[in-house]
Amino acid sequence: MRHASGKVTLLPLIAAVYLMVAGGPFGLEDIVSKSGYVGAILILLLTPLMWALPTALMVAELASALPEEGGYYIWAFRSMGPFWGFQEAWLSLVGSIFDMAIYPTLFVGYLGHFAPSLTANGRGIWIGVAMIAICAVWNVAGAKTVGGSSFVMTVLLLLPFAVLAGYAGFHREAAAAQPIPLHGVDLLGGILVAMWNYMGWDNSSTIAGEVDRPQRTYPLAMAGAVSLVALTYVLPIGAVALTGLDPNKWSTGGWADVARAIFPSGLGSETLAIAITIGGMLGAVGTLNALTMSLSRLPAAMADDGFLPKVLARRHPRTGAPWVAIMVCAAAWALCLNFSFTKLVMLDVLLTGLSILLEFASLVALRVREPELPRPYRVPGGMAGALGIGILPLALLVLTVVRNDAEPVGPINALEFGAILIALGVVFYFFSNRFRKAGVS
Repeated sequence: MRHASGKVTLLPLIAAVYLMVAGGPFGLEDIVSKSGYVGAILILLLTPLMWALPTALMVAELASALPEEGGYYIWAFRSMGPFWGFQEAWLSLVGSIFDMAIYPTLFVGYLGHFAPSLTANGRGIWIGVAMIAICAVWNVAGAKTVGGSSFVMTVLLLLPFAVLAGYAGFHREAAAAQPIPLHGVDLLGGILVAMWNYMGWDNSSTIAGEVDRPQRTYPLAMAGAVSLVALTYVLPIGAVALTGLDPNKWSTGGWADVARAIFPSGLGSETLAIAITIGGMLGAVGTLNALTMSLSRLPAAMADDGFLPKVLARRHPRTGAPWVAIMVCAAAWALCLNFSFTKLVMLDVLLTGLSILLEFASLVALRVREPELPRPYRVPGGMAGALGIGILPLALLVLTVVRNDAEPVGPINALEFGAILIALGVVFYFFSNRFRKAGVS
């Protein structure tokens, strides 16, 4: 999986990006239940063009031009100064608190569909805590240990879907004669779930210093990962749509139920359901593990720059992993395990989406400030192209703001809660910058 030099090569990087972004078709069930089959397929085809592809092109240019540990934090810091570098890291880290709670939630959801007694009576929360703890310990073992498993996990989690899609695609006789009306139409909610499912391309940038020939590898990895994500999202849903299965029966963590519904029992429907459940849990663990590797580098890089206590930059003497940052991040992620899937997605897309817009701004600012910087890959179209690729992601983020206004979080809505978290980033910058200038660690 790696050269003798220990650098991550193309295929493992594609697999790692796939896990950071997708982790399989898991999490798409809510798009079908909110939008129907036709709506879900259209959303899953249009979202990568409007959201994923522009982001992947931006990452390809910046990661190949500045292949340093810290990734997007370094991009914003270098192009727009320490304030915006801090805000970029703040939004990503705060967004990660909600994002990283999603994968244990999905893990418990799939396990609960298969064996409800295992997750009943509050045990699901503790299973999620244990999953975060295991991934934290796994990451302390080093990036090489984490990265080496990504390719194998990706293949294993996708195999059951290849079987399901293959069978469903050739058994259309059960298709319903008339379209089945949806009970709860929520197109904006479906788009937001799709945005979350196509989000995370920039996370691979934080390990750029450990990638073999990053100037060449990142653009190829982005192209390969975008294609793989879109393919593995659309094909299974499109194949199941041909069987006429009621879209209202889809729910979070419900792929195993879909397999039971369309696969004849005599042909091993329960076996396939179990395989999909295991694949869902593998996808959740793999994504959580890969993102722990990526996100834990942020507080370590900020600690190196003096924004955070130096203890967060401590590295394991044998593996080099920032073990204190890993443990602190894991504790923060565990705090949000009691949030619903929808609330987690809404807040994650809002905060992480804003951080992605800052990355688009970094792309433009770096073009202005450092026009002679070697760029092995450039977003086509010159300055107009660099400006233009951020327009559609901005439009989708406006939809996020509209949808968050209707989602309650305690006594306030998700938009107000998100605004408070964003404002705290400005406050913490001025406090941390004072310590930084004073040399306090």
